[in-house]
This record gives sequence, structure tokens and C-alpha cells, in this order.
Amino acid sequence: MPPTEDAPAGYDPDFLGPHVPLPEPGGAVRVLPSTHFTVLLDPVRRLAAATAVNVDGTALRDVPRGDDWHLDPRVPADEQCGPELYARNDLDRGHLVRRRDPVWGPPDVAARANRETFAYPNAAPQAAAFNQGEDLWVGLEDHVLEHARAHRVRVNVLTGPVLAGDDPVYRGVAIPLRYWKVAAWAVDGGRALAAAAFVLDQSPQLDEAAPAAAPPAGDPPPLGPFRTFQVPVAEVAAITALDLGPLPAADVLAAVAPQAGTGTWRRLHRLADVRLE
Repeated sequence: MPPTEDAPAGYDPDFLGPHVPLPEPGGAVRVLPSTHFTVLLDPVRRLAAATAVNVDGTALRDVPRGDDWHLDPRVPADEQCGPELYARNDLDRGHLVRRRDPVWGPPDVAARANRETFAYPNAAPQAAAFNQGEDLWVGLEDHVLEHARAHRVRVNVLTGPVLAGDDPVYRGVAIPLRYWKVAAWAVDGGRALAAAAFVLDQSPQLDEAAPAAAPPAGDPPPLGPFRTFQVPVAEVAAITALDLGPLPAADVLAAVAPQAGTGTWRRLHRLADVRLE
């Protein structure tokens, strides 16, 4: 039976040709397929463990943004972070699957994908202030997509928070301090894969040994300047406990950083610093 608006197909693991399955978390998740993307919701943390989206750069559409954030009716409200987390503070509802990435195809399909990106399981709390590091983060997918045009003009993007055990708690929710992104595209005429991984760190005192002071009661945790790194795909798998299937073996960093580890994290200051081959 073909997918309907009530039952979208979600992320297609064969979109690139080479098979790229959904990430496999170590614990139980709610699998929430939407139009051209899927969210894997951790019901304990009430945030996504991972998201995966297919992006067809040849069929993207310009759809008005809207801003209709809503709870996903497929899961109980107490398993997702809703508007109460973001009210009266400086936390942004950061899209994990970027709003425009699944917005492609026929006009009605693109409009539906646009709406579905505003479901709360696709949001994660991020610092509201923008700076160079965050500008880099949101520009990475465009940069990777431009590179991928030389190969197949399609890209899969996997994104999520690092759900660490020591994340600071605010309003009953542990706020992630790191986010990760892995982009994959086909090479060699669709016979092979290439992948690149990135981590955004908004720890409040990244360069200091002392732990951050606890925020006053009722305040969100302090978040530091966004810093963006290109890292081995295997390192993302290690810090998230996600099985990323064939992507670590397809890593474009393998030639320069064959051994995963924090010593191989490459701080990015501009998009020109990104290594994609």
C-alpha cells in the first residue's frame, strides 16, 4: 500500500543507490517517519536520538516557512519536549532536519514536508544567539550539497544531539551540549559512498578545566559560543552509541585521520576548511 499523508514513507535508505540504513540507537526509540525524513525519538530523554533526511537538490522548492510548531500526535505528549521547554527563555527550537531539506518534489508533497519539520520531536534546544560558529553549522549542508552535485546531486543527512549522561537539566529536560551531523553522497557513478561528519559544541567553558557554575534556579543552563568541528564518522558513532552502518568506512577523513579520537577533530573557522575529498 503506498504511503499517504497519514502514513508517509519517511527516510529512504536506498535513495543514493548504495544502501544507507537509519542509525541504530543502543536503546528503545519511537520511529516517526515523515515526508522524506524520519525522526528516531528517545522517549526517556524526550528528544531525538537521531534524524535522517533525503535531499534531492534537483527538485527543491521554495515554500513559505510558516512557524506552526506542534506536538506529534503519534506519541504521548510526555514523551516529547513541547512549548513549555522553550517559553520565556533564550532557548531556540532548533530544527534537526533543516526545514528546507525535505521540501522537494510536487508542490503538495513539498508543502507537507515543510509542515512536518515543525513537529516537536524534530526540535532540540539550542542557544538563541547566532555567531560565526553557528553560521558555519547551518551552512554545512549547503556546502556538502554543492560538492555532491559533481557526483549525483543527492545527499542523505543524519543529524542529532549527543545525549550525554551529564547534560545539564532544565525544566526536567537534559539539555544537550553537543550536536552532530553526518552527510553521505554517492561517488563512482553510484557504486560507492562518501561521508563527512561534524560536531557542534556549545559547552559553556570549552577551554577551561573548571566545570561551569550551576545556573540560578529556574534559569536555563549557560551555553557557550558555538564551535564547529569536522570529525571522523567513527567518532560520532562512539560519542552517540549509534550504529552508523557503512558510513564510518566511507569517511572522507580516513586518508588523513585513520584512527578515530578527539585528537583528529578539526576545528572549522570557515567553510573552506571543510575537507570533502
